[in-house]
Formats: sequence, structure tokens, C-alpha cells
Amino acid sequence: MTRRFVDLSITLCNDVVSDPPFLKPEITYQTHSETMPELAHFFPGVTAEQTPDSAGFAAAEWVRLTTHSGTHLDAPWHFHPTQDGGAPALTIDQIPLEWCFQPGVKLDFRHFADGYVVTAQDVENELQRIGHELQPLDIVLVNTAAGKALGDPEYVSRGCGMGYEATMYLTSRGVRVTGTDAWSWDAPFVHTAAKVKESGDASLIWEGHKAGRDIGYCHLEKLHNLEILPPTGFTVSCFPHKIKGASAGWTRAVAIFED
Repeated sequence: MTRRFVDLSITLCNDVVSDPPFLKPEITYQTHSETMPELAHFFPGVTAEQTPDSAGFAAAEWVRLTTHSGTHLDAPWHFHPTQDGGAPALTIDQIPLEWCFQPGVKLDFRHFADGYVVTAQDVENELQRIGHELQPLDIVLVNTAAGKALGDPEYVSRGCGMGYEATMYLTSRGVRVTGTDAWSWDAPFVHTAAKVKESGDASLIWEGHKAGRDIGYCHLEKLHNLEILPPTGFTVSCFPHKIKGASAGWTRAVAIFED
């Protein structure tokens, strides 16, 4: 038996559009020669010429970002202060590790228009199409039209979103981690904003996220390569970085196949 890995994470970088401008990550790169002052801190008097190949000390990077930059796992605390009928919402350092290494299921919603809000019936129809019955702790990944738009200036406005009923359909069956290749689990804000303006119904804002008030769950955002996954037959690994009290943590999400 051989093990095969598919990277489901985007590359965190300065020059690919994956967030609105005010949330854009900033990475400053230092070469080996540029960190000689750091070497001098530990080893006073040592010069660059004394290092192997006169290359200097160590390459390093300084990074400015949010916990929601790049591919990340959102904790229930991100959605609302409480979950499960009033219990304190879990922060990312409190997420059970067993949630983050489970069989994966891919739902293909690439045919839905940008801004479409997926319903519970849509989820049921897709599960019937792929012949899968949800099991507790299945990790459900949603493939949207946003997956192929990474880097496009309109990326954050692309793809469908998961509504309250669709989210509850999953979590009421024991799903605790979901994911999307779009910028958000919910429909892009530009589309939701138009609906809220027209209807005056503010409950439409983040309705999928806010389902976490009723059943606490996590979701992955800004996944990649979902279009090459089969509907089932793989395991998802998505352990988040352990940040005390945080609403999210970065993750190198990976699909693992045992062939």
C-alpha cells in the first residue's frame, strides 16, 4: 500500500490576491547576509567571511498577518461568543484534535452562481448523487467556483456560500469540521449586502457561520485543489496552529490517499 498526499492549502505570499486589500498579508524576507546582526548578538566578533562559503547567518522572514490569512481553520469563537445553547464558544486552542483528522467528503457546487446560498436540499441531493451517507466527524469540503479564481482581483466575491439550513444539515449529523475553497463559508459579502439592503433582514449576514451558535463546529477557508479530489476515499488532516484564545489558526490542510 502506498500513501499519496494532495495539498489543499494556498501559498501564503505577497503577490496573490486571497483577501481584501486591508487584510493582505505582508512578508518581509531576509537573506543570510542580512541577518549578520543577529549572529553578532549570539557570537560577538564573528564576521560574514568566517561563516561557511562566506554566506552569512540564516535566512529569515518577518510576517504580518491575521489568524484568518491563508488557509486556516475557524473556531466557534470566531462566529459567536456562545455555542450549543449558551456554552462558551471554543477557541482554536480548545478544538479536539480528533476533529481534525477524519475521512473527507467533497461536495461539488461549482455549478452554483456566485452568491448563491446553498440549501439543505442541495446538500442532500449532492450526497445522494455521490452515494455517501454522512458519518459523525466526516470532514465535508465544498468545491465552489472560487477554487479556480484564486489570485483574481474578484476572488473574494466568487463562489456560492453555505446557508444556515445547509450548515445545520451537516452539523446535526455529527460533522464538526467543514471547508470551502472560497474566501468565506458564507456567500460573498457583496452579494449578501445587496440582499440585506433589499430585505432589511440582517439575519442573512453570516447565516452559515452563525449556525455555530446552535451546534459548535469549525470550518476551513481558502482551500485549494478541491477540484482534483474524488467525492470520498481520502482522509483530511487539518490541525490548526495552537494560538491561545484565538478565533482561528493557520493549517497546512492535506488530503491523504491510501492506494
